[in-house]
Amino acid sequence: MGEWTLELPVNRNVKHEKIVAVWVFVVICFGQPAKLIAQANPFDYLSDIKTELKKEWPGNRTINLVFHGHSVPAGYFKTPVVNTLDSYPYQLLVELIALYPLAVINVINTAIGGENSENGAKRFARDVLIHKPDVLFIDYALNDRGIGLDRSKVAWESMIKSALKRKIKIILLTPSPDQNVKILEPGNELEKHAVQIRSLANQYGIGLADSYEAFRQIAASDKPLSDYMSQVNHPNKKGHQLIIQEMLKYFK
Repeated sequence: MGEWTLELPVNRNVKHEKIVAVWVFVVICFGQPAKLIAQANPFDYLSDIKTELKKEWPGNRTINLVFHGHSVPAGYFKTPVVNTLDSYPYQLLVELIALYPLAVINVINTAIGGENSENGAKRFARDVLIHKPDVLFIDYALNDRGIGLDRSKVAWESMIKSALKRKIKIILLTPSPDQNVKILEPGNELEKHAVQIRSLANQYGIGLADSYEAFRQIAASDKPLSDYMSQVNHPNKKGHQLIIQEMLKYFK
């Protein structure tokens, strides 16, 4: 692991010994001082991309949006039915065409139903990087429950680091619901993956579309999640629309 740094707010009324005590506490708890990086600001993270999207012919170019993940971005609704045009990659395209009528936008979907992030990482160079994404979306948490937090973190970090080396903008997605999981129950298995994904966004200073929180708020407002689902673990069109509202924050 690389060097970690921690910036402490300076209060002139606080004795030097107290600051040292805090530093020692961080080292004891974490093994080394922590490097704290906030997740990307939705308003300016894609500034360069938004500039490109506003250019008109002949000064414009094709913008590649790549969606990597499992059955939800792949477009599975009630399995085995695939409803491609109502899935969030293509609903996002419709919204972006309205926002940027001069832009040429290419949606590339590399998602595979049933896949977890370990398998997604194995084919990452071959199937994802080859397309030279301008923006990369990663969505594996629903299926990563099968491999657990530690293994999924290794796989996600592998993909994140590979993309960042190529200066690709990345937006991570927290999980959409599985109705077998009580979304309002603290510490449920989906929430644990959501927490880890938020932490990765913070650690690497990249984007986050918090699908999990959007659906959790629906459940907290006493609206039935079933209204947003085509089956137990796949959103319907309305559910996909909820997801793209989180993604659109980066493009507006």
